[in-house]
Amino acid sequence: MNAPRSEFLKVLTERGFIHQTSDFDGVDTAALESRLTTYVGYDCTGPSLHVGHLLSIMMLHWLQKTGAGRPITLMGGGTTRVGDPSGKDESRKLLTVEQIEANKDSIRTVFSRFISFGDGKTDAMMVDNAEWLTKLNYIDFLRDVGRHFSVNRMLSFDSVKLRLDREHELSFLEFNYMILQAYDFVELNKRYGCVLQMGGSDQWGNIVNGIDLGRRLGTPQLYAVTCPLLTTASGAKMGKTASGAVWLNADMLSPYDYWQFWRNTEDADVGRFLKLFTILPMDEIAKLSALQGAEINEAKKILATEATALLHGREAALLAAETAQKTFEQGALAESLPTVEVQSGILQEGLGVLTAFGPDYAKLVPSSSEARRQVKSGGLKVNDETVSDERATLGLSDLTSEGVIKLSFGKKKHVLLRAV
Repeated sequence: MNAPRSEFLKVLTERGFIHQTSDFDGVDTAALESRLTTYVGYDCTGPSLHVGHLLSIMMLHWLQKTGAGRPITLMGGGTTRVGDPSGKDESRKLLTVEQIEANKDSIRTVFSRFISFGDGKTDAMMVDNAEWLTKLNYIDFLRDVGRHFSVNRMLSFDSVKLRLDREHELSFLEFNYMILQAYDFVELNKRYGCVLQMGGSDQWGNIVNGIDLGRRLGTPQLYAVTCPLLTTASGAKMGKTASGAVWLNADMLSPYDYWQFWRNTEDADVGRFLKLFTILPMDEIAKLSALQGAEINEAKKILATEATALLHGREAALLAAETAQKTFEQGALAESLPTVEVQSGILQEGLGVLTAFGPDYAKLVPSSSEARRQVKSGGLKVNDETVSDERATLGLSDLTSEGVIKLSFGKKKHVLLRAV
């Protein structure tokens, strides 16, 4: 791979975003000429994106920041009806059109934190592939597009091959996903002059399919860039915690908990995550990455604050940092800890401690069974006292003078139950 000439690929290379490219020099030239209209697709499978989506969103940020081209965020209003089999051992749950639309409306606001939308040359635009996929005539689509796909080749792609090798069922519906994604690329080129698709490395086969379809249908040269699927230094999947996914929407994960996620980064990952998930200058990142021993904790706090500021705003990030300092360093019960309301009548009758920590209330653990396991290992606390009885209940007598019950999972995850 040649040294990049464009600022866009220089940034992506030195910060560690690039895993694969279909034509590095071609992408580089298009970026130099500011004609790199680029899309990333986001299916609407849930009401929020998660931290695993941040890599591709940050790539769109740097595309716009360096003036290399125009970002397109493609909402999968059409492809979500099919379901991407990539990385899954079983079929995704089919959602109704109403659920997909609600999810789309919920996740679209996140992008404006990282890229600006408008009508300028490098202003981002948001498009929904339901605009063209839902209007396709099946027979015409098979004749005009489907004939360009080899089943033999499709069977060789990881999204299909891994499922079949494990003898897990792959529906005909899912088998068509890669054809629809390939068609998206061609359609975006025809409508908006899009020439680059970016995504995670698990999407490589799907993206290359789009490039090949474009060549067969006579489009201009299309390109692919993928980013690595991140794992932590210890080998864990990035963005997964004991209490579930690290969501980007504030109503699904508070700015405080988001800050704590980054604060808990492993020492060996601090430098890498500063490059990928903040916009701090590289020389400052180099200084922070060189910190050793206890000083690395200061770098983690900066990582947490900068990453949170990008998503939730500087004010929310500083408040989260202040809350953490009061809670852990000064021992105070900070007012800005995540708070969940619970009816006084429920506390009067007694709220099971396992239920309180679970998904219906504090969401500190994903299930009652996980809460039970944490009780056995001493991982849960109520008002800073370790829970030893999984059958215990919380009542009005557990309310502090501030009218709350403090629930803690480990040392750094806290939620207040407030009686109403």
